[in-house]
Amino acid sequence: MTDLLRVENLSAGYGPLGVLHNVSLTVRAGERIGIVGLNGHGKSTLLKAIVGLTGWQSGSIQYNGVEIGGTRSQGPGRNTHKIVRMGLSLMPQGDALFHGLTVSDHLDSGAYTPKAWRERKQRRERILSIFPPLEKLLAQPVGKLSGGERRMVSIGRGLMDDAKLLLIDEPSLGLAPKISKGLVEALMQIDLRDGAMVIAEQNISLLEGKVSRLVGLHAGKLKGGATAPDALLSEHMHHRH
Repeated sequence: MTDLLRVENLSAGYGPLGVLHNVSLTVRAGERIGIVGLNGHGKSTLLKAIVGLTGWQSGSIQYNGVEIGGTRSQGPGRNTHKIVRMGLSLMPQGDALFHGLTVSDHLDSGAYTPKAWRERKQRRERILSIFPPLEKLLAQPVGKLSGGERRMVSIGRGLMDDAKLLLIDEPSLGLAPKISKGLVEALMQIDLRDGAMVIAEQNISLLEGKVSRLVGLHAGKLKGGATAPDALLSEHMHHRH
């Protein structure tokens, strides 16, 4: 397997605040990796740093052997469009949707590259095969949809491009357990081919046994490579109950 993403000694934050501290992570083609941990411990910041959306960062981030990280002191988002064009897609926490636009409009907006735009009809069909409930809702404004339906639109939009590395932030946030479970199962069905998926998720039980690896993130540091350590799991369970 080839390394699709290699993060080495990444530190990142916003203003004077350091959120990530010397984080190193390798993602290989074909892998689905779960980044698990409590809110506020750096999961979203890690995904944002990969696409250059943090306030500042240092360390190396290589995508397909090309450096996309490096030291940056300001200007979040300045290079994000270039990074996305290289084949990364970030599906942010919450939905970041425009309530007056339709489901169809949102999916089309994800066809970011010229090739994706030309093929948007076929690509839309693929999204509908992953999230069948959206088929009857294509003409609906997203403001009228349920939380679970909106999350499908948000993730579907991120899948419309040619992204090889899918970064999905807290897919279950604010959703009922049954809806979350269905959503994660749909993500597991996506054919990654030679791509990879990184899911940041507070609810460990949603990902356990489904992803290639679980990696714990606690106080801005990664814990364990293959699975989250017992200490983090027990602390996590304690906080949930």
